[in-house]
Parts: sequence; structure tokens; C-alpha cells
Amino acid sequence: MTLQLGFHIGQQNLSFTELRSLWQRLDQQGADWISLWDHLYEAPPANGTQDHFEAVSLLGALAADTSKARIGCLVFYVGYRNPALLAKIAATLDHISEGRFELGLGAGWHSQEAHAFGYDFPGIGARLDMLDEAAAIIRSMLSQPRTDFSGHYFSVHQVSNLPVPQQPELPLWIGGLGEQKTLKIVAEHASGWNAAYVSPTDFGRLNGVLNNWCDRLGRDPKSIRRSVNLSFHLSLSSKALQAERTRISADWGAGAARIEAGSLLCLPNEAVDRILDYREQGAEQINVALRAPWQAEALDCYLNQVMPAIRAATD
Repeated sequence: MTLQLGFHIGQQNLSFTELRSLWQRLDQQGADWISLWDHLYEAPPANGTQDHFEAVSLLGALAADTSKARIGCLVFYVGYRNPALLAKIAATLDHISEGRFELGLGAGWHSQEAHAFGYDFPGIGARLDMLDEAAAIIRSMLSQPRTDFSGHYFSVHQVSNLPVPQQPELPLWIGGLGEQKTLKIVAEHASGWNAAYVSPTDFGRLNGVLNNWCDRLGRDPKSIRRSVNLSFHLSLSSKALQAERTRISADWGAGAARIEAGSLLCLPNEAVDRILDYREQGAEQINVALRAPWQAEALDCYLNQVMPAIRAATD
């Protein structure tokens, strides 16, 4: 299978006009995938001090403004919206995009925004149980005429979801790195798994854990697509590269080492090998995550030089 090359946009510190221009350009220049994230505040957390747009509203515009790329959200935190509502949103966005929408779900991590907006944000165990219930409800509502589900956190009663999505099977992604629960939920419910900001070695190890869960649950591992998000820090000079390292450290503090390990933090002549390292570890889709500000010349280089080189090496 040809390696898919996508983009994951953080909708912060950009005007709506700039966002529209960006995703239209990416669509026109051959992106296989364009997604947003589901945050209410900026990431990394800065206590709501930066401009940031809500995801569902923007996805409608993204769906209408593009015509080629698959689109989605990586990932919706299931604590912000009732899962039945998310299934309805997904079906609607699939129609706006004419069958290009893919739904991503996760257990969330941004406690600062959740508390500020008045949402409960329980411990990770409870949030994973919420994800498990939400995935079951949504998977059913995207494929069955009626759904009944009575869980500890979510319930639906003979609910329908009309009109049905345009796609015969709207893909459901689950994002996360947890080996004991998250990857088990992926094996039980998902069409795809997304890992964010991990090294090639860690991605390969987690990919093997997911395969083991598939074997234990009787699921064909090949039926689950595998993708990874890499923070975009491509640079055209050694000086600019060091500036990107400094930026990661300032933005992420104690978490900087993990983000750096899962970044496209290199010069252009190193980028192809860096991305192919993930393919060798089982990734079928690589999304570079754009968090403004980035180096405009570096993005030009990625679109016009790196992506064609990767396609030539993998086709």
C-alpha cells in the first residue's frame, strides 16, 4: 500500500482566512489527509491566552473548502460531546465532504481547558471507560438502523442516525498510546489507530502491542490502519534547526523530550529517511502536525521537495 501523507492542523494563532488558505493549499498540493484537533484552549497549555477555534465548526468549512483529501479530527475527546451527537456530526460532515470524512476519538488530556470550560475531567481510567462506551455507540450508529446501549457513562435508546453517511463504512480512528486499555479498544472497535509524537522505535513497539491485542480478540491486524502524527519542525539551516529545538523546550517544558522524539526535527536532506523509518515500523500514514508559527520556507520545501521524494521512494 502506498504511504499516505497528511497534515494535522492546530487551529490556533491563525485567522480563519489563514486557515482556509492553508487547507485549500494543502488539498491542491496533494495532501492525502487533513485533520484538526479537538481543543478549546491552545496546546501546549497557556491558560487560554492564545486565539483558538473550536473543531466542529471549522470542520464544516474544511469539508466544504476541500475536494480531494480525506478529512477528520485527531481526536475528539469524548467528554466534550455526547457520543450519539458525535455520530450525528460525523454523518453530517460526511455529506458536506461528499464521503471524505473520518471520525477520530480519544480519552483526552488537556485538563486545563476542561476545568476552565466546566467539564468534568475524571482520572484516566474513567476516561478510557468513557472512550470504550462511546466507540461502541458510535460504531453502531454509523452502521446500524437503530442502536440501544446502556452504559455507566452513556446511553442511547433505539436511536437512528439519518441520513446515513455517504460512505458504506465511515472509518473510526482511535488515538492514544496506552498499551493495556487504549490499544485494546482500538482492536475492539476501530478502523484505524493514530499515535501522536512518538519515536519510530516506540511506534514499532506499540504497533506490535496492537497486533497482539488483535490476535487475542480474533481481529485481523491488517484490518486496522496505522498512522502517526509528527510535530513539524523542518528547518532549512542548522541555525534554524537549533531555534526549533529551543522552541520545543520553551513550549513543552518537562514534556519536550517526548515531543522532540516524535517530531520532524531535521534538515530537508534527512526528512525522507526520517519518515521512512516510521513506514518500516508499520506506519501506513504520516501526518505532519502544523502548529503556528512555523517556517514558511520549510513548509514550501516539504510540499514541493520532500513529499515528491517520499512518493518516489514508496510508490
